[in-house]
Amino acid sequence: MIFIMKHRATKDQVNHVIKRIEQWGCQVHLSEGQETTIIGVLGDVRRINQGVVERMEGVEKVVRVLKPFKQASREFHPLDTVIQINNDLSIGYDSFTIMAGPCAVENREQLLETAFEVKKAGAHILRGGAYKPRTSPYSFQGLGEEGLKILAEAREKYGLAVVTEVTEPQLVPLVSSYADMLQIGARNMQNYALLHAVGEIQKPVLLKRGLMSTVDEWLMAADYILSHGNPNVVLCERGIRTFSTYTRNTLDISVVPLLKQLSHLPVIIDPSHATGKWDLVIPVSRASAAVGADGIMVEVHPNPEEALSDGAQSLTPANFVQLMEEITPIVGMMKRRMK
Repeated sequence: MIFIMKHRATKDQVNHVIKRIEQWGCQVHLSEGQETTIIGVLGDVRRINQGVVERMEGVEKVVRVLKPFKQASREFHPLDTVIQINNDLSIGYDSFTIMAGPCAVENREQLLETAFEVKKAGAHILRGGAYKPRTSPYSFQGLGEEGLKILAEAREKYGLAVVTEVTEPQLVPLVSSYADMLQIGARNMQNYALLHAVGEIQKPVLLKRGLMSTVDEWLMAADYILSHGNPNVVLCERGIRTFSTYTRNTLDISVVPLLKQLSHLPVIIDPSHATGKWDLVIPVSRASAAVGADGIMVEVHPNPEEALSDGAQSLTPANFVQLMEEITPIVGMMKRRMK
């Protein structure tokens, strides 16, 4: 349920409505725009007398939110959310953010070389996995805290923000102490204990779509994070599992404009995991920019043939330079900027 206040509603009128909502035992989510103030109501709304609310001074109308996701919805938050990573980097609105780096942090030399190359080509955020949930128990599982330390060193050396995956609730404090942004991988999208844990901190969270998750399930997972008071969620489409075997996953490119209608949260695309093939990453990146995504996350490795994880879908530094050259004019056509 949301209460839409009149254009000239006073601060006292807004506060009175909020106080009354809280007396009914519900929580409040306040969205203040230049034209309209919207009061979102969370909890057991059956206690609320809609007729009483509609007679309150300053209230224009009351609308019931029928979607299963609440805080991620446009109704609760009509304006686009912009996620601030640091003082000079944000995700959403008119920016197009590039996240690039290896699938896994393998060693110091590999990561620092990659960080240097992607920074030089124009990337904003360095990606790299220190903890790697793998399908096979015999595959490389990551360096753990050693990998986090290498990521932090790369950030200090090259001025790149860092995004890395967190896989367990108990690891959230540790990973948060090194990373600028926490990634929830596709396999963990419905790991509710982990969603609660990242919701309780104020770090930005990159939430990947599950392997076979619907849009409603994805946005409800986002609500788990938002419901803890952490508004800093970025959605990442990385393809879903279908009957097709020519690509690693099937990229749902149409989900970007759909999410822009349904939700206020920024949306990026991961063309590396979507395709599983390095030579498809650049064309899909072009499509991502053209369809209105807020950025892309791509895998880059100095020597993909020797990569311990996902070498087949990793770009070389030279490939990444080409990607940046090809998407830059499209980003400009979409009236976005690459910082």
